[in-house]
Amino acid sequence: MSRPTIADIAREAGVSKGAVSFALNGRPGVSEETRQRILLIAERMKWRPHSAARALGGARAGAVGLVLARPARTVGVEPFFAQLLSGLQAEFSVRSTALQLLVVEDTAAEIEVYRRWASEHRVDGFVLVDLQVRDPRIEVLEELGIPTVVLGGPGRHGRLPSVWADDREAMLSIVEYLAALGHRRIAHLAGLPAFQHTQRRIRALRDAAKRLGLSEALSLPTDFSDAEGAAATRTLLARRERPTAIIYDNDVMAVAGLGVATEMGVSVPGELSIVSFDDSVLARIVHPPLTALSRDTFLLGEQVARALLAVIDDPSAAVDLKTPTPRLTVRESTAVPRG
Repeated sequence: MSRPTIADIAREAGVSKGAVSFALNGRPGVSEETRQRILLIAERMKWRPHSAARALGGARAGAVGLVLARPARTVGVEPFFAQLLSGLQAEFSVRSTALQLLVVEDTAAEIEVYRRWASEHRVDGFVLVDLQVRDPRIEVLEELGIPTVVLGGPGRHGRLPSVWADDREAMLSIVEYLAALGHRRIAHLAGLPAFQHTQRRIRALRDAAKRLGLSEALSLPTDFSDAEGAAATRTLLARRERPTAIIYDNDVMAVAGLGVATEMGVSVPGELSIVSFDDSVLARIVHPPLTALSRDTFLLGEQVARALLAVIDDPSAAVDLKTPTPRLTVRESTAVPRG
């Protein structure tokens, strides 16, 4: 069944389309009796305003966009994204704002979606995630002039406001803890190397190595998936001089790495300590439960949503908001290394 239009309502009510528009938008130009009759017909026909048409007329679309250029399978199993999306939608719902989500294959496709949604007036603003090194999306979004809030930082996101936590400080808290336990060979299974937060974590480990007297501080890039996390862990544990501790950039890889250690007969934490950069129910229900960086990701989503809604209401409200650094929660997957 086709979507009812203003023309359909006008035909049913026996009035002009202009009269229907006046009635539906609460403008003068029709009698109160005619207005009520038009509103009753619109309700009976289940008419709803078309977001693009409303936007062209200066009204808001009532939606914001989030486009993820990551493999859909990876996004689907990451608790971080589930909590982030929940927090975003919880805050947007308070303002009757929809969250329009699309998963695409790469950055070029992501940019094309921004351009298309902007031209169609489909959304009032965007949430930008996975900030990249020399990110081409920043210039495009500034050019489009649509309110946008970046999840990530600090800096290197043009004039766009951001909500961010200090990835460097967070990584240093892990490395310093492991070094204090006596670990000197530490590996890091990092995320995608194009991401700024991945590079900050890699540099933090490298910079801390000499100061803390580490004999090895190795970072290996992955796609955040359990498959690559498991494969990289298997390679590391097959070495003659294997690491005594591994830091994983997300909980999915950390759990996969724990499984590989069990498969290869490497005891955790006796022979290998494991730390996850993300905390979730996954990290807590495995045996042993994983030491992890903890933060309220649901709250983070709410903060990002509030920041974007504020910029949509008033562009001068654009600010960079630093959130608390995730705190290290020590569990049974870390210990003093044997020998």
